[in-house]
Amino acid sequence: MLRDPCGRPVTNLRISVTQECNQRCIYCHREGEATGQRAGPAGPESMVPGEIARIAAVAAPLGISKVKFTGGEPLTRKDFPHIVAGVAPHFKDVSLTTNGTLLSGLAQELRAAGLSRVNVSLDSVEPDTYQRITGTRQLGSALEGIRAASKAGLVPVKLNMVVLRGLNETEVPQMIRFAAGERAVLQLIELEAPKGSLSGEWYSTHHADIARLEKDLAAMSVKTVTRSMHHRRKYFVSGGAECVEIEIVRPVHNTEFCAHCNRLRLSSDGRLVPCLFRGERGVDILGPLRKGASDAALAGLFREAVAQREPYWSAGGPSAREKAVEMGTCQ
Repeated sequence: MLRDPCGRPVTNLRISVTQECNQRCIYCHREGEATGQRAGPAGPESMVPGEIARIAAVAAPLGISKVKFTGGEPLTRKDFPHIVAGVAPHFKDVSLTTNGTLLSGLAQELRAAGLSRVNVSLDSVEPDTYQRITGTRQLGSALEGIRAASKAGLVPVKLNMVVLRGLNETEVPQMIRFAAGERAVLQLIELEAPKGSLSGEWYSTHHADIARLEKDLAAMSVKTVTRSMHHRRKYFVSGGAECVEIEIVRPVHNTEFCAHCNRLRLSSDGRLVPCLFRGERGVDILGPLRKGASDAALAGLFREAVAQREPYWSAGGPSAREKAVEMGTCQ
């Protein structure tokens, strides 16, 4: 199993297959990639399905057991089912993050290709709020995609709601009821911001601290579970006739998030990136692959990328991060 200098195991690979998207969500971080970024040594082309499959096949024997496809919007790639089919045989869990608007016509095909489950970004079920956040009027298509995913067996369907002050913060109870009706898991996500931008005007305007919300959920819950990844808390609360699973996703600017991170990222231009906010440390893997590198050489690039991992955020600042790396512990 791959372990970084802090001793954290790396078992999860997020594969960004495109930067393209059919929405313009106001909080999108594009998986740490800049718009139009294609500056890596591999050149301007996106990875083709066979290249993604080869990289995934190298990752599996290294102890990576879960893959999540991301974007952009992965379903804007016409060959996405082919990508899934090439990757899925190597892993026990293969999932997708999508806005759901293109999912209804593909859910069955993706399930047959080996996709396990989906996360659907859904910040509101109110059409006007949805449009303000996504820049589109595609709510109906997103809801169709959610139901198609459930019907196809891509379960559990997880609904990702970024809680935004002044936009959808008051709609959380409505989203809990909706999730209950769809038998979906609701993930309440606190707005993310790079460390240097916490005082920015936009962030200050829209950031909603979900600590109070989490306290209320804890009081209402009939059961609480803590996930190993990021130590996320899951609360099981009554949502009418159904018991709803609600997961709290706190942002990177807390020490638990980094201490329990198990992710490595493959960018859409073929770089292994050790952290969402450390894209400059990416290790090019697509370039060597295209030049004929062996599986052993590609595995070495995975080890090189993992060796660059360190906690992005710690209570003591940069010196604490450096100490954590030196001591092999996480702050």
